[in-house]
Amino acid sequence: MSATPQFHTEWVHLQYEETAAFTETYGFSGNQGAVNLEAIRFRPADGRPSDTLMVFMHPSSTLQLLPVPRAMAAAGAHVLCAGSRYQRNDTALILEKVLLDLGAYIRHAKTVWGYRHVVLVGWSGGGSLAVSYQSQAEQPTITHTPAGDPVNVKGAGLIPADAVIYQAAHLSRAHLLAEVIDPSVKDELNPDDRDVDLDIYDPRNPNQPPYSEAFIQRYRAAQMARMRRITAWAKQSLAELKARNTGELERGFIVHRTLADPRFLDPALDPNDRRPRWCYLGNPETVNTGPVGLARFTTLRSWLSQWSLDDSCGNGLEAVKTIRAPLLVIENTADDAVPTTHPRMLFEAATTADKTFSQIRGATHYYAGQPELLAEATRLIQSWLVARGLLEG
Repeated sequence: MSATPQFHTEWVHLQYEETAAFTETYGFSGNQGAVNLEAIRFRPADGRPSDTLMVFMHPSSTLQLLPVPRAMAAAGAHVLCAGSRYQRNDTALILEKVLLDLGAYIRHAKTVWGYRHVVLVGWSGGGSLAVSYQSQAEQPTITHTPAGDPVNVKGAGLIPADAVIYQAAHLSRAHLLAEVIDPSVKDELNPDDRDVDLDIYDPRNPNQPPYSEAFIQRYRAAQMARMRRITAWAKQSLAELKARNTGELERGFIVHRTLADPRFLDPALDPNDRRPRWCYLGNPETVNTGPVGLARFTTLRSWLSQWSLDDSCGNGLEAVKTIRAPLLVIENTADDAVPTTHPRMLFEAATTADKTFSQIRGATHYYAGQPELLAEATRLIQSWLVARGLLEG
Protein backbone atom coordinates (compact mmCIF):
# COMPACT_ATOMS: atom_id res chain seq x y z
CA MET A 1 0.00 0.00 0.00
CA SER A 2 1.42 3.39 -1.00
CA ALA A 3 1.81 6.16 1.58
CA THR A 4 -0.51 9.16 1.53
CA PRO A 5 1.16 11.90 -0.55
CA GLN A 6 2.43 14.83 1.52
CA PHE A 7 1.85 17.38 -1.21
CA HIS A 8 0.16 17.86 -4.54
CA THR A 9 2.44 18.20 -7.57
CA GLU A 10 1.52 20.47 -10.48
CA TRP A 11 3.40 20.97 -13.75
CA VAL A 12 3.60 24.66 -14.71
CA HIS A 13 4.20 26.15 -18.15
CA LEU A 14 4.82 29.85 -18.75
CA GLN A 15 5.43 31.58 -22.05
CA TYR A 16 6.41 35.13 -22.85
CA GLU A 17 7.48 36.91 -26.00
CA GLU A 18 11.10 37.57 -26.84
CA THR A 19 12.89 38.39 -30.07
CA ALA A 20 16.46 37.03 -30.17
CA ALA A 21 19.20 37.62 -32.73
CA PHE A 22 19.85 33.87 -32.91
CA THR A 23 18.70 30.64 -31.25
CA GLU A 24 20.54 29.76 -28.02
CA THR A 25 18.61 26.74 -26.79
CA TYR A 26 17.87 23.53 -28.64
CA GLY A 27 14.24 22.75 -29.33
CA PHE A 28 11.25 24.88 -28.48
CA SER A 29 12.31 26.47 -25.18
CA GLY A 30 13.68 29.71 -26.57
CA ASN A 31 12.87 30.23 -30.25
CA GLN A 32 9.84 30.96 -32.44
CA GLY A 33 9.69 34.44 -30.91
CA ALA A 34 8.87 33.19 -27.41
CA VAL A 35 10.47 31.84 -24.28
CA ASN A 36 8.91 28.69 -22.81
CA LEU A 37 9.50 27.91 -19.15
CA GLU A 38 8.65 24.80 -17.13
CA ALA A 39 8.33 24.46 -13.37
CA ILE A 40 6.83 22.26 -10.68
CA ARG A 41 4.56 23.69 -7.96
CA PHE A 42 4.05 21.82 -4.69
CA ARG A 43 1.00 22.49 -2.51
CA PRO A 44 -0.27 20.67 0.60
CA ALA A 45 -2.26 17.55 -0.18
CA ASP A 46 -5.05 18.73 2.14
CA GLY A 47 -5.58 21.85 -0.03
CA ARG A 48 -4.41 24.24 2.68
CA PRO A 49 -4.12 27.76 1.17
CA SER A 50 -1.22 30.13 1.72
CA ASP A 51 -0.50 33.78 1.05
CA THR A 52 3.17 32.95 0.51
CA LEU A 53 4.95 31.12 -2.30
CA MET A 54 8.55 29.98 -1.82
CA VAL A 55 10.38 30.13 -5.15
CA PHE A 56 13.44 27.96 -5.68
CA MET A 57 15.43 28.57 -8.87
CA HIS A 58 18.88 27.62 -10.13
CA PRO A 59 20.31 29.13 -13.33
CA SER A 60 20.72 25.76 -15.05
CA SER A 61 19.47 22.96 -12.82
CA THR A 62 16.04 21.68 -11.83
CA LEU A 63 15.34 21.45 -8.11
CA GLN A 64 12.08 19.53 -7.70
CA LEU A 65 13.85 16.25 -6.90
CA LEU A 66 16.20 17.75 -4.32
CA PRO A 67 15.60 17.44 -0.57
CA VAL A 68 15.45 21.13 0.40
CA PRO A 69 12.34 22.27 -1.53
CA ARG A 70 10.59 18.94 -0.96
CA ALA A 71 11.14 19.24 2.78
CA MET A 72 9.55 22.69 2.78
CA ALA A 73 6.60 21.36 0.79
CA ALA A 74 6.21 18.40 3.14
CA ALA A 75 6.10 20.89 6.03
CA GLY A 76 3.07 22.57 4.44
CA ALA A 77 4.56 25.43 2.43
CA HIS A 78 3.59 26.32 -1.12
CA VAL A 79 6.74 25.80 -3.19
CA LEU A 80 7.67 26.52 -6.81
CA CYS A 81 10.71 24.81 -8.32
CA ALA A 82 11.29 27.05 -11.31
CA GLY A 83 13.38 26.10 -14.33
CA SER A 84 15.06 28.68 -16.54
CA ARG A 85 15.07 28.41 -20.32
CA TYR A 86 18.55 26.85 -19.92
CA GLN A 87 17.57 24.08 -17.51
CA ARG A 88 19.91 21.07 -17.68
CA ASN A 89 22.19 22.77 -20.24
CA ASP A 90 24.12 25.91 -19.31
CA THR A 91 26.36 25.94 -22.40
CA ALA A 92 24.86 29.14 -23.82
CA LEU A 93 23.37 30.49 -20.60
CA ILE A 94 22.99 34.27 -20.33
CA LEU A 95 22.41 35.26 -16.71
CA GLU A 96 20.65 38.49 -17.62
CA LYS A 97 18.00 36.41 -19.42
CA VAL A 98 17.67 34.10 -16.42
CA LEU A 99 16.75 37.18 -14.37
CA LEU A 100 13.93 37.81 -16.85
CA ASP A 101 12.79 34.18 -16.57
CA LEU A 102 12.67 34.42 -12.79
CA GLY A 103 10.77 37.68 -13.08
CA ALA A 104 8.15 35.96 -15.25
CA TYR A 105 7.53 33.36 -12.54
CA ILE A 106 7.21 35.94 -9.78
CA ARG A 107 4.82 38.07 -11.83
CA HIS A 108 2.70 34.97 -12.53
CA ALA A 109 2.70 34.05 -8.84
CA LYS A 110 1.45 37.48 -7.84
CA THR A 111 -0.93 38.36 -10.67
CA VAL A 112 -2.34 34.97 -11.73
CA TRP A 113 -2.09 32.74 -8.67
CA GLY A 114 -2.71 35.62 -6.28
CA TYR A 115 0.05 35.08 -3.73
CA ARG A 116 0.57 38.15 -1.55
CA HIS A 117 4.13 37.24 -0.67
CA VAL A 118 6.99 35.63 -2.57
CA VAL A 119 10.11 34.36 -0.81
CA LEU A 120 13.17 33.63 -2.94
CA VAL A 121 15.10 30.63 -1.65
CA GLY A 122 18.54 30.62 -3.23
CA TRP A 123 20.02 27.20 -2.59
CA SER A 124 23.49 26.42 -4.00
CA GLY A 125 23.87 28.12 -7.40
CA GLY A 126 20.49 29.72 -6.85
CA GLY A 127 21.87 31.90 -4.04
CA SER A 128 23.66 34.45 -6.18
CA LEU A 129 20.76 34.31 -8.66
CA ALA A 130 18.27 35.19 -5.90
CA VAL A 131 20.40 38.03 -4.58
CA SER A 132 21.14 39.38 -8.06
CA TYR A 133 17.46 39.22 -9.03
CA GLN A 134 16.42 41.05 -5.87
CA SER A 135 19.03 43.74 -6.47
CA GLN A 136 17.79 44.34 -10.01
CA ALA A 137 14.13 44.22 -8.94
CA GLU A 138 14.72 46.84 -6.25
CA GLN A 139 17.15 49.04 -8.22
CA PRO A 140 17.24 47.98 -11.89
CA THR A 141 20.27 48.99 -13.96
CA ILE A 142 21.00 46.34 -16.61
CA THR A 143 20.37 47.26 -20.24
CA HIS A 144 23.03 45.13 -21.98
CA THR A 145 24.86 41.85 -21.48
CA PRO A 146 28.65 41.92 -21.00
CA ALA A 147 28.93 41.09 -24.71
CA GLY A 148 27.09 44.31 -25.54
CA ASP A 149 23.80 42.70 -26.59
CA PRO A 150 20.67 44.61 -25.51
CA VAL A 151 18.68 43.01 -22.70
CA ASN A 152 16.00 45.09 -21.04
CA VAL A 153 16.26 44.03 -17.40
CA LYS A 154 15.98 47.68 -16.36
CA GLY A 155 12.65 48.12 -18.13
CA ALA A 156 11.20 44.68 -17.42
CA GLY A 157 9.32 45.73 -14.29
CA LEU A 158 10.77 42.95 -12.16
CA ILE A 159 8.74 42.48 -8.97
CA PRO A 160 10.90 42.31 -5.81
CA ALA A 161 10.54 39.33 -3.51
CA ASP A 162 9.42 39.93 0.07
CA ALA A 163 12.42 38.09 1.53
CA VAL A 164 15.54 36.26 0.37
CA ILE A 165 16.99 33.06 1.82
CA TYR A 166 20.57 32.20 0.88
CA GLN A 167 21.10 28.52 1.74
CA ALA A 168 24.33 26.54 1.19
CA ALA A 169 25.13 28.96 -1.60
CA HIS A 170 28.26 30.41 -3.20
CA LEU A 171 28.94 34.03 -4.09
CA SER A 172 28.50 33.46 -7.82
CA ARG A 173 29.25 30.93 -10.52
CA ALA A 174 32.22 33.11 -11.45
CA HIS A 175 33.54 33.27 -7.89
CA LEU A 176 33.24 29.50 -7.56
CA LEU A 177 35.00 28.81 -10.86
CA ALA A 178 37.79 31.26 -10.00
CA GLU A 179 38.54 29.23 -6.87
CA VAL A 180 38.34 25.77 -8.44
CA ILE A 181 39.74 26.20 -11.98
CA ASP A 182 42.98 24.32 -12.59
CA PRO A 183 45.81 26.86 -13.05
CA SER A 184 48.29 24.27 -14.29
CA VAL A 185 46.86 24.43 -17.85
CA LYS A 186 49.26 26.38 -20.06
CA ASP A 187 47.62 25.81 -23.46
CA GLU A 188 43.80 25.96 -23.63
CA LEU A 189 43.85 23.79 -26.74
CA ASN A 190 46.10 21.16 -25.17
CA PRO A 191 45.11 20.18 -21.61
CA ASP A 192 48.14 17.87 -21.39
CA ASP A 193 50.46 20.90 -21.54
CA ARG A 194 50.60 21.69 -17.82
CA ASP A 195 52.83 23.27 -15.21
CA VAL A 196 53.67 20.38 -12.89
CA ASP A 197 54.36 22.76 -9.99
CA LEU A 198 50.72 23.93 -10.18
CA ASP A 199 49.08 20.56 -10.83
CA ILE A 200 47.77 19.47 -7.42
CA TYR A 201 46.84 16.04 -8.81
CA ASP A 202 50.34 15.27 -10.15
CA PRO A 203 52.44 13.28 -7.64
CA ARG A 204 55.55 14.90 -9.15
CA ASN A 205 54.43 18.29 -7.85
CA PRO A 206 56.83 19.27 -5.05
CA ASN A 207 53.98 21.15 -3.34
CA GLN A 208 51.91 18.68 -1.34
CA PRO A 209 49.38 19.04 1.50
CA PRO A 210 49.51 20.68 3.91
CA TYR A 211 50.17 23.50 1.46
CA SER A 212 52.35 26.47 2.34
CA GLU A 213 50.90 29.96 2.37
CA ALA A 214 53.32 30.95 -0.40
CA PHE A 215 52.09 28.14 -2.64
CA ILE A 216 48.44 29.02 -2.08
CA GLN A 217 49.11 32.67 -2.94
CA ARG A 218 50.88 31.63 -6.14
CA TYR A 219 48.12 29.14 -6.94
CA ARG A 220 45.30 31.66 -6.47
CA ALA A 221 47.10 34.25 -8.59
CA ALA A 222 47.61 31.67 -11.36
CA GLN A 223 43.89 30.78 -11.23
CA MET A 224 42.90 34.42 -11.75
CA ALA A 225 45.45 34.79 -14.53
CA ARG A 226 43.94 31.82 -16.38
CA MET A 227 40.42 33.15 -15.89
CA ARG A 228 41.40 36.52 -17.32
CA ARG A 229 43.26 35.00 -20.26
CA ILE A 230 40.08 33.18 -21.27
CA THR A 231 38.03 36.36 -20.78
CA ALA A 232 40.40 38.41 -22.93
CA TRP A 233 40.31 35.75 -25.66
CA ALA A 234 36.50 35.61 -25.54
CA LYS A 235 36.20 39.39 -25.91
CA GLN A 236 38.72 39.45 -28.75
CA SER A 237 36.92 36.61 -30.53
CA LEU A 238 33.55 38.37 -30.24
CA ALA A 239 35.06 41.58 -31.59
CA GLU A 240 36.48 39.71 -34.56
CA LEU A 241 33.16 38.03 -35.33
CA LYS A 242 31.34 41.36 -35.17
CA ALA A 243 33.92 42.98 -37.43
CA ARG A 244 33.34 40.33 -40.09
CA ASN A 245 29.65 41.34 -40.26
CA THR A 246 28.56 37.87 -41.41
CA GLY A 247 25.99 35.40 -40.17
CA GLU A 248 28.52 33.92 -37.73
CA LEU A 249 27.58 35.51 -34.40
CA GLU A 250 28.74 33.10 -31.71
CA ARG A 251 31.23 30.35 -31.03
CA GLY A 252 31.33 27.47 -28.58
CA PHE A 253 34.45 26.18 -26.84
CA ILE A 254 35.70 23.80 -24.16
CA VAL A 255 37.34 24.82 -20.90
CA HIS A 256 39.49 21.94 -19.69
CA ARG A 257 40.27 21.02 -16.08
CA THR A 258 37.92 23.09 -13.94
CA LEU A 259 37.80 21.45 -10.50
CA ALA A 260 41.11 21.81 -8.69
CA ASP A 261 40.54 23.66 -5.45
CA PRO A 262 43.38 22.93 -3.00
CA ARG A 263 40.77 22.93 -0.23
CA PHE A 264 39.54 19.58 -1.50
CA LEU A 265 42.96 18.01 -0.79
CA ASP A 266 44.00 20.02 2.25
CA PRO A 267 41.30 20.17 4.95
CA ALA A 268 43.39 22.71 6.89
CA LEU A 269 42.55 25.36 4.26
CA ASP A 270 39.41 27.24 5.31
CA PRO A 271 38.55 24.29 7.56
CA ASN A 272 35.04 23.03 8.06
CA ASP A 273 33.53 19.60 8.64
CA ARG A 274 33.84 18.48 5.01
CA ARG A 275 35.23 15.10 3.96
CA PRO A 276 38.87 15.32 2.77
CA ARG A 277 39.74 14.48 -0.85
CA TRP A 278 36.08 14.54 -1.82
CA CYS A 279 33.55 17.01 -3.25
CA TYR A 280 29.85 17.17 -4.01
CA LEU A 281 30.45 15.60 -7.43
CA GLY A 282 32.71 12.81 -6.20
CA ASN A 283 36.46 12.37 -6.57
CA PRO A 284 37.72 15.89 -7.43
CA GLU A 285 40.56 14.60 -9.60
CA THR A 286 38.06 12.72 -11.76
CA VAL A 287 35.60 15.64 -11.88
CA ASN A 288 38.43 18.00 -12.87
CA THR A 289 38.50 16.44 -16.34
CA GLY A 290 35.01 14.95 -16.51
CA PRO A 291 32.01 16.12 -18.55
CA VAL A 292 30.14 17.82 -15.68
CA GLY A 293 32.90 20.21 -14.65
CA LEU A 294 31.98 23.85 -14.22
CA ALA A 295 32.09 25.81 -17.49
CA ARG A 296 33.25 22.71 -19.38
CA PHE A 297 31.18 23.55 -22.46
CA THR A 298 30.41 27.21 -23.01
CA THR A 299 30.13 30.01 -25.55
CA LEU A 300 31.82 33.37 -25.86
CA ARG A 301 28.79 35.29 -24.62
CA SER A 302 28.01 32.81 -21.88
CA TRP A 303 31.55 32.91 -20.54
CA LEU A 304 31.30 36.67 -20.10
CA SER A 305 27.80 36.54 -18.62
CA GLN A 306 28.17 33.74 -16.08
CA TRP A 307 31.84 32.75 -15.69
CA SER A 308 33.91 35.94 -15.96
CA LEU A 309 34.49 37.30 -12.47
CA ASP A 310 35.09 40.76 -13.90
CA ASP A 311 31.97 40.87 -16.07
CA SER A 312 29.17 38.65 -14.72
CA CYS A 313 25.99 40.32 -13.48
CA GLY A 314 25.45 37.37 -11.14
CA ASN A 315 27.93 38.66 -8.57
CA GLY A 316 26.15 38.03 -5.28
CA LEU A 317 28.85 39.76 -3.26
CA GLU A 318 28.14 43.05 -5.04
CA ALA A 319 24.40 42.63 -5.51
CA VAL A 320 23.73 41.98 -1.81
CA LYS A 321 25.04 45.45 -0.97
CA THR A 322 21.96 47.05 -2.54
CA ILE A 323 19.05 44.88 -1.42
CA ARG A 324 16.69 45.99 1.35
CA ALA A 325 14.54 42.86 1.74
CA PRO A 326 15.00 40.65 4.83
CA LEU A 327 17.89 38.21 4.31
CA LEU A 328 18.58 34.83 5.92
CA VAL A 329 22.02 33.30 5.24
CA ILE A 330 22.48 29.61 6.09
CA GLU A 331 25.89 27.91 6.10
CA ASN A 332 26.16 24.12 6.10
CA THR A 333 29.33 23.48 8.07
CA ALA A 334 30.24 20.26 6.20
CA ASP A 335 29.44 21.72 2.77
CA ASP A 336 31.45 19.86 0.14
CA ALA A 337 30.53 22.22 -2.71
CA VAL A 338 30.43 25.77 -1.36
CA PRO A 339 33.62 27.25 0.13
CA THR A 340 33.08 27.92 3.82
CA THR A 341 34.14 31.55 3.33
CA HIS A 342 31.33 32.43 0.92
CA PRO A 343 28.21 32.57 3.13
CA ARG A 344 29.95 34.68 5.77
CA MET A 345 31.40 37.04 3.15
CA LEU A 346 27.96 37.59 1.64
CA PHE A 347 26.37 38.15 5.05
CA GLU A 348 29.00 40.70 6.06
CA ALA A 349 28.59 42.55 2.74
CA ALA A 350 24.80 42.77 3.12
CA THR A 351 23.49 46.20 4.12
CA THR A 352 19.83 45.37 4.73
CA ALA A 353 18.68 46.23 8.25
CA ASP A 354 17.12 42.77 8.66
CA LYS A 355 19.76 40.09 8.16
CA THR A 356 20.36 36.80 9.97
CA PHE A 357 23.26 34.32 9.82
CA SER A 358 22.81 30.70 10.91
CA GLN A 359 24.77 27.46 10.66
CA ILE A 360 23.60 23.88 10.33
CA ARG A 361 26.36 21.96 12.06
CA GLY A 362 27.58 18.90 10.17
CA ALA A 363 25.30 19.41 7.17
CA THR A 364 26.68 18.58 3.73
CA HIS A 365 25.66 20.37 0.56
CA TYR A 366 22.77 18.04 -0.28
CA TYR A 367 21.97 16.88 3.31
CA ALA A 368 22.53 13.38 1.89
CA GLY A 369 21.71 10.79 4.53
CA GLN A 370 21.09 13.59 7.05
CA PRO A 371 17.31 13.80 7.53
CA GLU A 372 17.66 15.27 11.01
CA LEU A 373 19.83 18.13 9.71
CA LEU A 374 17.48 18.74 6.79
CA ALA A 375 14.63 18.94 9.33
CA GLU A 376 16.67 21.40 11.39
CA ALA A 377 17.21 23.63 8.35
CA THR A 378 13.51 23.45 7.49
CA ARG A 379 12.48 24.45 11.01
CA LEU A 380 14.97 27.33 10.93
CA ILE A 381 13.51 28.69 7.70
CA GLN A 382 9.94 28.26 8.95
CA SER A 383 10.55 30.09 12.21
CA TRP A 384 12.41 32.91 10.45
CA LEU A 385 9.52 33.41 8.02
CA VAL A 386 6.86 33.15 10.75
CA ALA A 387 8.66 35.85 12.74
CA ARG A 388 8.33 38.17 9.72
CA GLY A 389 4.70 37.41 9.01
CA LEU A 390 5.52 35.52 5.84
CA LEU A 391 4.26 32.12 7.00
CA GLU A 392 1.57 31.05 9.41
CA GLY A 393 2.88 29.66 12.67
